[in-house]
Amino acid sequence: MTVINIVRNRISPQQLFMLSALLVNGGNYIYNLLLGRILGPKAFADAALLVTLLLVLSFLGMTFQLVTAKFVAMLSSNQWDAFRNRIGFFALLIGCLLGAVVFFSAPTLQNVLRTENASMFRVFALGVPVYFVMSVNRGQYQGEESFAKLSISYQLEMWGRLGITLLAFLVIRDHFGALVSFGILASLALGLFPLKKLRFTKIEKGPIDLEWSKVRTFMLITAGYELTQIIINNSDIILVKHFFSPEEAGLYASLALIGRVVYFVAWMFVMLLLPTVVRFKKEGKPTKQVLFKYVGYIGALSAIIVGACLVFPKMIITLLFGEAYISMSSLLWQYALATSMFSIANIFTYYFLSLDHYRPIWFSALAGLVQIALILFLHSSLAIVVQAQILVMTALLVFQFLYFFTKEK
Repeated sequence: MTVINIVRNRISPQQLFMLSALLVNGGNYIYNLLLGRILGPKAFADAALLVTLLLVLSFLGMTFQLVTAKFVAMLSSNQWDAFRNRIGFFALLIGCLLGAVVFFSAPTLQNVLRTENASMFRVFALGVPVYFVMSVNRGQYQGEESFAKLSISYQLEMWGRLGITLLAFLVIRDHFGALVSFGILASLALGLFPLKKLRFTKIEKGPIDLEWSKVRTFMLITAGYELTQIIINNSDIILVKHFFSPEEAGLYASLALIGRVVYFVAWMFVMLLLPTVVRFKKEGKPTKQVLFKYVGYIGALSAIIVGACLVFPKMIITLLFGEAYISMSSLLWQYALATSMFSIANIFTYYFLSLDHYRPIWFSALAGLVQIALILFLHSSLAIVVQAQILVMTALLVFQFLYFFTKEK
């Protein structure tokens, strides 16, 4: 008990969450690396596609999580219950509708994305409503800054996905795409815990009506930005899966997984940034130092990762994925550079979103559209696809810097 008390006294809840987030990201990386090694480039393309769809789902769910987190910090206690009922009901409704769309369009998705079967999409669709409810639950803990309970949810999801998927591989040894989907579905159910009770059927009226226009505005703006996140983060994976052979798509997926380590680590800073900025603004404190601190963290981390990918690309790919993926070594540092610039730009956007400044979202939306257009017209090689993203992310980061300094003046 003495050791536990010492740890509690010396480690803040925010630091505990950051440590937990590092462990979650590490576990997710192990999960993806094991998929790559077990399945090989061709079969890994389907598994990576499902992981990409999970990331798409996480960005959509993040809309509900961020909206919930923001208004937990803003609303009084007598308004909170009514708000929670509404946002919970709406999240479940949207989740069911999107899940139905994915479920019934599974054959079309199989043909367009050239996957082994359609069942992997149907199983995945069952988890969509679960993810949206889970996002509201996590948003409550994030807004209350209950980072210990938030960490438990992420840990249960990560370890559940890793353990259940590997166990399914050992037992069945076939239809790996459907097994990956089943592991994702089971892990989302585990991620619901610790669960705060949500009432979906009773929509109370009351003081929340005074704030609901603000909720709708923030939700629409956040949903628009999360859509740009989906485009920027995942359109390259999906387009490469469509334009290139399954083996090339699997190779590119391994490159993207390694190169995106900066973004996945930056995500934990976003979780801390939003409630902190909202609280500082509410208390009348300056918020710039919060932004500078997190930009400094991500900038230093990015420099280390890009440098390592530039100096030791073959060693990194061989250690993580094996010799079968070594042909991607020359592109590794370039992909890491593109992701690093996007991660830093993303910190600026979430900072302004916390302060109800929405113009930077348009910068990201434009960058996402330009990225898709460039890949649609310039996909003669994987190198061209990566270099197009460097160009777009450089422009996005420049615009975010210029906007910040303009606002300061």
